Amino acid sequence: MTDQVHIHTHGGAGHISLDRPKALHALTLDMCHAMSAALTDWAGDDAIKAVVLDHAEGRGFCAGGDINLLRHSALNDSGASGRAFFHDEYQLNHQMMTYAKPIVAFMDGITMGGGVGIALPCKYRVATEHTRFAMPETGIGLFPDVGGGWHLARLGGRLGQFLALTGARLDGAECLWAGIATHYLPSEKLAEAKARIIEHPERIAGILSELSVTPPPARIEANAERIKKHFASDRYEDILASLEADDSEWAAKELATLHSKSPQTCKIALRQLAESAELDDFADNMAMEYRIASRVLTRPDFAEGVRAVIVDKTNDPQWDPATPEGVSEELLDSIFAPLPADEEWKPL
Repeated sequence: MTDQVHIHTHGGAGHISLDRPKALHALTLDMCHAMSAALTDWAGDDAIKAVVLDHAEGRGFCAGGDINLLRHSALNDSGASGRAFFHDEYQLNHQMMTYAKPIVAFMDGITMGGGVGIALPCKYRVATEHTRFAMPETGIGLFPDVGGGWHLARLGGRLGQFLALTGARLDGAECLWAGIATHYLPSEKLAEAKARIIEHPERIAGILSELSVTPPPARIEANAERIKKHFASDRYEDILASLEADDSEWAAKELATLHSKSPQTCKIALRQLAESAELDDFADNMAMEYRIASRVLTRPDFAEGVRAVIVDKTNDPQWDPATPEGVSEELLDSIFAPLPADEEWKPL
């Protein structure tokens, strides 16, 4: 077990509280294992009716996965420990997605990457004025994994494609508008919400509805038509051309954002979402994302992106291939191809 996640029960509720404040509660392999073990225990315990998922202190619900471990793996062990991390993290994502008992996630603060992977499978997803939701992976040569392909592909209005490519951050009001969150509560109501859910775990929907407030207007709604128009294609070059042909300030800003991202992983994300939209089983999505992750981890862009954005903070990644045109269909095919049978991802 690990001291970075607190696991206990109160009456009929299981409680998982992430506690790695210096890393904004980013997930380690030990944390994933501890959460998975608790959920397995509670699945067979008739006394537990629901699960509360939150963070113990500090900013951020969960800022992602253990990026430093992944980069170390890419540079030092040909990706072996990174693949092991992805494999078991994805098992947790799938376990939560298919969990028979309701889980309520309190996305109070930064909810990114791996944090999205554990929040979006939950039946109830509570946003607050502190929520900052994003899938920023293309900026570090990674792709929106942890089930991101599944969740983003199903948002509608091409919003998922926009979020996957640009890494745009949504606030709590925008999360509710987009359907990413199910409820919007002011942060001062969270303690009351949790106390009441613990007391009456069979009444989660009613309790959250009673404590919900009307959020401020969702800023992204004003750009919904632009997003739908410019991000309509599954061809990355088409999206760039569409933005280039628009002389608005908004289009220029989004174009500049896209030019800072890894062309390889932007193309991967578009294909990933397109393929995920055709799937009807979350396990198939996770098997696909594991294939991609296994390859992307050791491609040049990931270690370089983490160096430029997170380690050196120079924000000058030298992407390879450097242009969208340089990312061939053959390269994408090789990244999406099946793994050897004994290496494929499987659910818990």
